[in-house]
Amino acid sequence: MLNLSNKSSYFFDCVPSYDNGHLDVGNGHSIYFEQYGNPKGIPILFLHGGPGAGFSNSHKSFFDPKVFRVVFFDQRGSGKSIPYAETNFNNTQLLISDIEDLRKSLKIDKWHLFGGSWGSTLALLYGIEFPNRCISFILRGIFLGTKIEINWFLYDIKKFFPEAYNKFISSVPKNKRNNILEWFYNQLHSNNRSQSLKAASVWAEYENSCSSINYSPRPISGEQALAISKIETHYFMNDCFIEENYIIKNLNKISNIKSFIVQGRHDVICPPFTALKLADYWNGAKIEVVDDAGHSGFETNVSKKLINALQMIK
Repeated sequence: MLNLSNKSSYFFDCVPSYDNGHLDVGNGHSIYFEQYGNPKGIPILFLHGGPGAGFSNSHKSFFDPKVFRVVFFDQRGSGKSIPYAETNFNNTQLLISDIEDLRKSLKIDKWHLFGGSWGSTLALLYGIEFPNRCISFILRGIFLGTKIEINWFLYDIKKFFPEAYNKFISSVPKNKRNNILEWFYNQLHSNNRSQSLKAASVWAEYENSCSSINYSPRPISGEQALAISKIETHYFMNDCFIEENYIIKNLNKISNIKSFIVQGRHDVICPPFTALKLADYWNGAKIEVVDDAGHSGFETNVSKKLINALQMIK
């Protein structure tokens, strides 16, 4: 049942997952997954952000456990997947292959895809490659993996959250601030463990602090931050392993699949111009821009609209 004890949110009470395990996907990687809800329910895949963030139990509260069979998994290097924070044999194409391997191993014919931020990117890319396996898309905080979006994250958030940005670059030498990404990448991939953990905390706090419409410093410990910071910089250094404008160029492959987009108007991590561009090119996509929201899927009116979208596909 819906939990209405918190008047600012409309989430479902969480129950334990009914299945979990690791799937060996080769090259030393094993991805952790859980199945949640009703084993005979509507199959839906949850795709977490980052890349590198992993899923959490709080994500389960979006889904009615009586209705949905939800598949959660930690992408390579994330969460409980093995090895932790690993960037070798970790790229976008391999993540797409992992999703398909997971679908086959769980004997699911077709499923809905639910993802936010980097999760929206991965959902779109999987759909383009395997359109016959997708029933619908419910996406939030659209990110298309372009250089423009990466540079926005690195340099333009300062226009909205200067406090967070000044803290973010405070440890970067002034002569390196014209290439912040490379500096953080080198720190995070150094052999100096304490140096890597310090850089990880700074990177992750920056992103976390800017994720809500209400700015607040939200520090994350180095160990917890290591995967998201190390994997994100690895992907960003490689343009997310996506050809420029690849998603827009290939939308015709998923043009007939129902899609619902929720976008915070004040999302500074994945700003709304990207979501509106996607909706313009994606015939049939329905988009709702939430005026009083930022990036987080847990902001009140974003979560309400995501849950409403899930109710519609029942």
